[in-house]
Amino acid sequence: MKSELKEVSPTQREIHIQIDADSLRESYGKVSKKYASRANVPGFRKGYAPLDVVRLRFKEEIKGDVLQEVVPTAVTAAIQEHNLHPLAEPHLHLDDHENVKVNGSEPLSLHVHVEVMPDIPEPKYKGVEVTRRVKPVVDGELEDLIAERLQREAALMPVEGRVSDIGDTVIADLEGKFDDQPDADPIVAKGLEVTLGDEVIEKSFTENLIGVKEDDEKEFTVTYPSEFSSEALAGKTVHYKAKINSVGKQEIPELNDDWAKSLDEGYKSLADLRKRLRDDLEKLAEADADARVRNNAIAKLIEDNSFEVPNTLIENQARNLLNNFARDLQQRGTVLEQLDTQFIEMAYHNMRTQAERDVRGAMLLDRVAEVEKIEVSDDELDQELGKMAEYYRSSKDEIRESLEKQGGGLDGLRNNLKTRKSIESIVAQATIKTGDWIDETIGHAVPEEVEKKPAKKKASAKKAAKKG
Repeated sequence: MKSELKEVSPTQREIHIQIDADSLRESYGKVSKKYASRANVPGFRKGYAPLDVVRLRFKEEIKGDVLQEVVPTAVTAAIQEHNLHPLAEPHLHLDDHENVKVNGSEPLSLHVHVEVMPDIPEPKYKGVEVTRRVKPVVDGELEDLIAERLQREAALMPVEGRVSDIGDTVIADLEGKFDDQPDADPIVAKGLEVTLGDEVIEKSFTENLIGVKEDDEKEFTVTYPSEFSSEALAGKTVHYKAKINSVGKQEIPELNDDWAKSLDEGYKSLADLRKRLRDDLEKLAEADADARVRNNAIAKLIEDNSFEVPNTLIENQARNLLNNFARDLQQRGTVLEQLDTQFIEMAYHNMRTQAERDVRGAMLLDRVAEVEKIEVSDDELDQELGKMAEYYRSSKDEIRESLEKQGGGLDGLRNNLKTRKSIESIVAQATIKTGDWIDETIGHAVPEEVEKKPAKKKASAKKAAKKG
């Protein structure tokens, strides 16, 4: 066998292979005899037909078996000879495919396309310039947190001696039938909570549930606007039957020192609660600033180091991203079979762009680890397992078992730690300036096409009572 290697691109290699006539002749003879021993040829006893007759009768079958025997062996040998590490199955092409002869009368020529990892030069990462910006904590943010906490501590107290009114919360079992589809599955909700007059509640629900009391039954009709947020309800008319379970009113605790102390979290006063919440928010803001420094350093690394990324790795990552996106859509109630083809193509295009960036970043971080001689010791691995066990309130052995089930096992965890250390090394050697806060999300809104609802969804009872 002879082989010649050609570099088509940094990630593509082409091997020209010539399989010698003697090897073909040997395989041809062996395969022909195998067919002759089993062949049923009219006019001859089984296994006794002349070899030439068998070769003529089973010409294509013998040809296929010979190629199947000699070609993979030759390709594997050529790949090993040139020390290549294919990222995917090689693509084979027989030269002059229509006139291929396998009887050993002439050599067989073919060429193979192989995708490989590119040689990445030492990246430019030392001294990358990034700006660290800390989001300031504003009083409004602090008061919003306190208001949310007050709301969580609120208790729904039953009303007595009167019927429901604005501000009350009605808890009801609800069943709704579509006016134009009486045989369709009804909208059913048990224990639906409707706060009368709330800005997010559909006006019709408030109007029809004012003046009810426990054990009442109420029927009413709601016509939803054509622009309603739920596609299943938009423009529809629904007849509802409501069984009132209870009527209550949210009682929110008074905001004072006594309430702060009642939380059993060591607060001495309302002022102490505010101070500690502010401290927590400032710590989160600092951690968020550090995370943005890391992300911006990686972005700069990718921007400053251009190279060809193997298409196979991009495709694999794009499929992973698309699968994650599909699972997210399913969890939101989307029927995947009803997705528009154009939407899927647009989503995949977006995923592929992100996938190339992901793969490029991962390859560069691996190269940084190689340059910096970064390794992860068994002690570091054990410490990380300990942290995970503590976080998930589990044992190290259970964490190991879980990692194995997810695929990758401890090797995957070791690679993650290695990547983390590579990022830390880049940041440690970066030129970090302090700058005023800028909201970096402004001007990076989600494209309108992504926000469109791509498929019909089943009507949600929770959405039915809320405004579009």
